[in-house]
Amino acid sequence: MRRARGFTLVELLVVFAILALVIGLVPVAFERFRESSQYRDAVRTMFSQMRAARGTALAEGREVRFTVDLQSRSYGVDGVRKPLPEPLQLRAIVAGRELGSDGKASILFLPSGGATGGSIEILRSPQVGTRLRVDWLSGRVSQEALTP
Repeated sequence: MRRARGFTLVELLVVFAILALVIGLVPVAFERFRESSQYRDAVRTMFSQMRAARGTALAEGREVRFTVDLQSRSYGVDGVRKPLPEPLQLRAIVAGRELGSDGKASILFLPSGGATGGSIEILRSPQVGTRLRVDWLSGRVSQEALTP
């Protein structure tokens, strides 16, 4: 007796169901990956720009201003702005004289090594994110996680 080779209809239906499930989950996983990547990039870029501003102030002997525009959702050093990705939020705590009425908050790095101090929070959700803190005495930039 010869046995026929091939797949049964049930086996094919199971494979198609698994493929449909995987294809349905890929966009959700990709969106989460994209948001996570944008968040990490924003934190890394902002942190490096703040450290570079401090280094420039020390090396060139001049004041360097790092500014966060809370209204237009951008940040940068000396007028060069980088936009913040849409799902992320910003909060800033800076010295009173460094907070403009136009929604711009600044941290001024001084040639002596100090700074006006403050912190910038990059939030993924209302209470989860990263705080970049600038010490007013030393001008050092540090990073800490915000957890609920």
